[in-house]
Amino acid sequence: MLVLGLESSCDETGVALYDSDGGLLAHAIHSQVDMHEAYGGVVPELASRDHIRRLVPLLRQVLVAAGRSLGDIDAVAYTAGPGLAGALLVGASFAAALALARGIPALPVHHLEGHLLSPLLSSTPPQFPFIALLVSGGHTQLMKVSSVGRYELLGESLDDAAGEAFDKTAKLLGLGYPGGPALAKLAESGKPGRFKLPRPMLHSQDLDFSFSGLKTAVLTAVRERPLTVSEKADLAFEFQEAVAEVLVTKALSAVKSSRMSTLVVAGGVGANRRLRSRLDEYAGRAGVKVHYPELELCTDNGAMIAFAGSQRLLAGAKTRSDGSFAVRPRWPLVEA
Repeated sequence: MLVLGLESSCDETGVALYDSDGGLLAHAIHSQVDMHEAYGGVVPELASRDHIRRLVPLLRQVLVAAGRSLGDIDAVAYTAGPGLAGALLVGASFAAALALARGIPALPVHHLEGHLLSPLLSSTPPQFPFIALLVSGGHTQLMKVSSVGRYELLGESLDDAAGEAFDKTAKLLGLGYPGGPALAKLAESGKPGRFKLPRPMLHSQDLDFSFSGLKTAVLTAVRERPLTVSEKADLAFEFQEAVAEVLVTKALSAVKSSRMSTLVVAGGVGANRRLRSRLDEYAGRAGVKVHYPELELCTDNGAMIAFAGSQRLLAGAKTRSDGSFAVRPRWPLVEA
């Protein structure tokens, strides 16, 4: 089964072809970072318009790279939510129209399910069941994953997600957009000891998160006095350490309490090198195996949507072929 995957939930346009027998054949991503940088964040209307411009060229690129044609595609999977409503509508309407024209089924896919299953695309995929730490954009969640479509929410952020905290802290430090990668790069030159930030909910005896207080602590430090470049680096270092410590502690607690030995980390923040380093270190001590997506698949991409769609179709998911579609800007994963 050859599945076309379309991702357009925010500021990346992703297109991919996944073969249930041959694996990932080709994928392409266009990032809108340069366009949104001038505004310091994503402008929804601009994002939607850019998705319209990019989908057809990216589809052609992927078909050529895979050596396939439109007639070879058996189904179209598209991100139906969560995300920006206008951006989601672009991908959904494109998928529905293409499916109707070709007489093939279209399948809505949950964006976070795509991230959740993306490590299964690696050369050494995890085996079900496992615990998943989802750290993608506005979401920080711990999930128990029994199989495709069987997800149990164990804990989540009660306010700012880790990715949001990274972006907001980067802005406080005067860094560019996107803030997360910029802060992580600055932290590489930072040193411990100068600042001490809180580790929110580290000892809360549950698996929930809270990062708004950490951001406020950074704001307090910034307002005390003008910071030098080295002080900003030290503050970025301490912030990253605080986030990593909380994420690692909670994730390993979830693995232990669930009596499992496998942890999957997915989403954009999962590409953070310091988080990966600390997870590998502490998980190794605890005898826990950690799986990550390939770095190129940590950010939003069509490959994860094509793969998730393929797995759903193989499991007998309902599809549409009449040209109708719907999007869900807010969509809990447990309802997928």
